[in-house]
Amino acid sequence: MRRPIRSFTVLLLLLAFVLAACQRAQPTPTPAPAAQPSPTPAAAASPTPAAQPTPQAQVTKPTDPIGVLEIKPGEPIVLAWMLTVSGGTAQLGEDSKRGIEIAIEDLGGELLGHKIELVGEDSGCNPEGGQAAATRLAANPRIVAIVGSSCSSEARVGAPIIDQAGLVMVSPSNTAPDLTDPAKHVDAYLRVAHNDKVQGRVAAEFVVNKLGLKRVATIHDGSLYAEQLANVFAENVQKLGGTVVAQEAVSPEDTDMRPVLTRIATQQPELIYYPIFNPAGSYITLQAKEISGLENVKLMSADGLLEPQTVQNAGQAAVGLYLSGPDLTVLGPKYQEFVQKYQQKYGTKPVAGFHAHAYDATMMIVEAIKKVAVQAPDGTLYIPRKALREALYQTKNFSGLTGNLTCDQYGDCADPKIAVYEVFSTDTAGWPDSAIRKIYP
Repeated sequence: MRRPIRSFTVLLLLLAFVLAACQRAQPTPTPAPAAQPSPTPAAAASPTPAAQPTPQAQVTKPTDPIGVLEIKPGEPIVLAWMLTVSGGTAQLGEDSKRGIEIAIEDLGGELLGHKIELVGEDSGCNPEGGQAAATRLAANPRIVAIVGSSCSSEARVGAPIIDQAGLVMVSPSNTAPDLTDPAKHVDAYLRVAHNDKVQGRVAAEFVVNKLGLKRVATIHDGSLYAEQLANVFAENVQKLGGTVVAQEAVSPEDTDMRPVLTRIATQQPELIYYPIFNPAGSYITLQAKEISGLENVKLMSADGLLEPQTVQNAGQAAVGLYLSGPDLTVLGPKYQEFVQKYQQKYGTKPVAGFHAHAYDATMMIVEAIKKVAVQAPDGTLYIPRKALREALYQTKNFSGLTGNLTCDQYGDCADPKIAVYEVFSTDTAGWPDSAIRKIYP
């Protein structure tokens, strides 16, 4: 009986030894990872983090120190004009307004998926009208930018109002040096018209060097444009060796210019320079030849009278009148195409000198809007107002109808080209070719 027991005991010991050896041979297990919850249907449909837009890529309303204009889907981009379209200067402003309208048509009436709406205010070519028009435009929060004004006196009082409202304006025809003077310039103001520092110099060179005249008199109407241009002309005449024998002033409402002209006659000028507007300019043209001592005196004005109304008002007395203004004869094929569109649309050729400038002002604003506008996926457009101003000031070599436009820090953007024209006929039916011709340079 002892032997079987020992055998069973040995068997148990051998089995325990084998089990122990097997346990020592197995590797030490690592902790199992925590169980991840199964994704919900919504989580499973979400894109991976790499596919999600970063915060920078998400379109949010931008911030801007002077405000952001929000244009919702279906709402128009509102551009405005501030021009003189009534009274004696109506042709000047109407001509510019047509330039804006043709620019909008060339854009197909749309910008960045929004229709363009054009609104405007008559600024009257005087400070009172400029203040009233600017105030009304500044009260419209939907306006993006303004093409205007026509006359420098309007801008002197209107630009600060536009500036305070956070808007920006680009003038097609303001030329007074004062407006871009570093001491007086306001941020909201730019222009594509020439600075009269250029026009006054060209006019003086024509009188002294081309005509050989040395004794001149000037007349202004108290407006910023007329007074500063007359002064620039006088300064340049003196630099060229001429003499300014008289400097007179009239009111835009005056109709009898004989007292002023009589005083001038006593100083025996060879030429009278009167860079003013209609109707006052036409009265001077008509009455100058009636004054003893002025029968043979040459008459010269500037772009304020560069319109058919001047000849229509003065008739035969206008023949021989010299007019300085934009040199439209040197503009290229794009301008000629524009003139054809103008004539087809309005049944006449351009009636003043700044239609092309108004077209360029509009297009320059449009390009600046394109640069700064932020568009949300739903079509909402955000236009930061200060950024829009900065984009306009950064304009470099913009290819316009009037040349290559580059803006300086004070808002002068023009590529100035000035000519002198002579009225040779009273036929204004084919204006300008039927009545005036370029004679300088």
